[in-house]
Amino acid sequence: MRERRAARDGRRAREFEAFVAGAGGRLLHAATLLTGEPTGDTEAAERLLTAALARTYARWDRLRGEDPYDHTRRTLAALFAHRGHRYRRPRGGTLARLTPQERLVLVLRLYEGVAEEQTAAALGLPVERVRAICTRAVTAMRSAAARRGTTGTRPSAGTPPSSGTPPSGGSRSATEATGAEAEAGAGAGAGP
Repeated sequence: MRERRAARDGRRAREFEAFVAGAGGRLLHAATLLTGEPTGDTEAAERLLTAALARTYARWDRLRGEDPYDHTRRTLAALFAHRGHRYRRPRGGTLARLTPQERLVLVLRLYEGVAEEQTAAALGLPVERVRAICTRAVTAMRSAAARRGTTGTRPSAGTPPSSGTPPSGGSRSATEATGAEAEAGAGAGAGP
């Protein structure tokens, strides 16, 4: 009995370690964007991600059939939404000028490629509100870039994905994603 349990626990630990090794970097970058920290100073993002990963590990055996990345991303978003008031002060990161809610919507929609409907459901907001928040955040990022005299590089993909899966072929930076979303939003007539 103990041997079976030890074998199961060992398998669980190896599977989880492999998951973290593969997805940890992307999840940490998402957490860093959420907390608004500069890339070199990710203490708060690491704490947020550790809490999300701990919850994923606690449910690991019950995740059969569910994507652990999606579960961890949802947990990360929920924890950030619950603790968002802690991240109101700008810290110098890419998205630091935005409110916590704007950062959350922007990261889910543009960095993670989560569909508007899924983002709205996860945050308990109407789809129109998610669209308005995303448009407002993109506009704020573009105007900040224009004031600095810089613009984000345009991604080769054109528009953000509409499925719930992360973009294929690697991740885009938040600045790259904001340019594509603003163009897509302007073409669709979405307003704040």
